[in-house]
Amino acid sequence: MDKLSIVIPSNNEVFLKRTIEDVLEKATGDIEVYPVLDGYDIPEEEIVKDKRVHYIHFKTNLGKRQGINAMVAITDAKYVMSLDAHCMMAKGFDTQLIKDHQSRWVQVPRRHRLDAENWCLQPQSDNRPPIDYEYVMYPPRFTPGKAFHGFKWDARTKERGHIKIDETLTMQASCWFMEKSWFKKMGFMDYKYQNWGQEAEEISFTTWTNGGKLVVNKNTWYAHLHKGKKYGRMYYLSRNMIRRSYAYSYERWKDDPKFHKLINRFMPLPRWPKDWKL
Repeated sequence: MDKLSIVIPSNNEVFLKRTIEDVLEKATGDIEVYPVLDGYDIPEEEIVKDKRVHYIHFKTNLGKRQGINAMVAITDAKYVMSLDAHCMMAKGFDTQLIKDHQSRWVQVPRRHRLDAENWCLQPQSDNRPPIDYEYVMYPPRFTPGKAFHGFKWDARTKERGHIKIDETLTMQASCWFMEKSWFKKMGFMDYKYQNWGQEAEEISFTTWTNGGKLVVNKNTWYAHLHKGKKYGRMYYLSRNMIRRSYAYSYERWKDDPKFHKLINRFMPLPRWPKDWKL
């Protein structure tokens, strides 16, 4: 089976070690894991000692994009995957994604919610579905300033739950999977977007407007921590950098005819007018 390299960018992440251990436990194929210590050190007892794990250490905080690009430059694997440092995986996630993959695809597994302290799926007290689809909010209604901002699309999740592999407009970017050759051809992790800002929009829009597809794969899943006030962002990004990232992305895509065609492909979108314009 072809090899998969998984990069786990980290900046003072509480659950990095547990995430690495979970990936190693749940994978059933040929994988290697590249945790990125972005501008910080971890104690010896937090280091996972496994021949499949290769730490990348930046002495200063360089950003998530730099860490992902560093892994892609190192690895000889056919497939690459990025994963947040607070995630739990389904058993055999790697072999399932490889089995289902098609050329020019970017895949996102179905996303559940993680109870990280007990390392299990978060019990649901309501009828919220898993997160299969995301849409882009209508930019003129986003403040401060026009920007592309993704949000979970529960209605589409409920309507299309029977489709095991399906197209989605965008994603959260806490987990994505693709061929290394597609990553390199598309020139992903462009530093103009700033650190991890607009990672989802860069990958999603670039893929769709270059003849590729972004798909959600419900044959497998991962669970992602909703950090909230208790854990904070961990991977810090300043408000100024976020706004610069939003501004660059908006200017990059707002007048692109291929992007307009992409939006129309997924219309109707929640709260977008039928006669929308940017």
